[in-house]
Amino acid sequence: MAAAQGHLSEGPDGADGESSPAAFRQAVAGLQGVRLRPEIEIDPTPPPQRLAPYSYALEAAVVVEEEELADGRLILLHDPNGHEAWHGTFRLVTILQADLEPEMADDPLLPEVCWSWLTGALEARRVPYGAPGGTVTRASSHYFGGLADRSPSTRMEIRASWSPTAVDGVPDTAAHLAAWCDLLCQIAGLPPGGSGDAGVVSLPQRRGPQGR
Repeated sequence: MAAAQGHLSEGPDGADGESSPAAFRQAVAGLQGVRLRPEIEIDPTPPPQRLAPYSYALEAAVVVEEEELADGRLILLHDPNGHEAWHGTFRLVTILQADLEPEMADDPLLPEVCWSWLTGALEARRVPYGAPGGTVTRASSHYFGGLADRSPSTRMEIRASWSPTAVDGVPDTAAHLAAWCDLLCQIAGLPPGGSGDAGVVSLPQRRGPQGR
């Protein structure tokens, strides 16, 4: 994977890459050039402009045999003055999405299981974090009229954020990215492929392209 050359948001002081805080630049550098599974396609993307004075974003997809099985976005936020809700100066925000097999879509425990996958991925990589929060949503689609030949589908979405614990002022963002990619592969239904994945249960991999 090529090292990502991401975008830095313009904060209230007109911050750019050169004038942004050293801690933020180091945290961004930790997200660049991480070795990932070959099924993951990842690129920098413009970050949101108003969530924090400094931000950086990546978007990724799990692609197998030209079929996209899951996709997501990871955003690094930094406020040098700290944020009460973050309990620190850094925050990671994510959204991940994947289609579900019918047998998984009807599982009443699916939201709890998916949330445990997020925390489990972080703990498996032994990355310290705090103040996690988020939602797990599943949305079912039924098709009518000219689309009636499509089978009903269910899409799962995880929206979450957590505060990476900083050591000497800078969190280990590379480890957090690796954990996030583990989660992305898990919801895509890929078998475990990294360290710390023993005993992990993934979503069943989708069989064939699905109409969107």
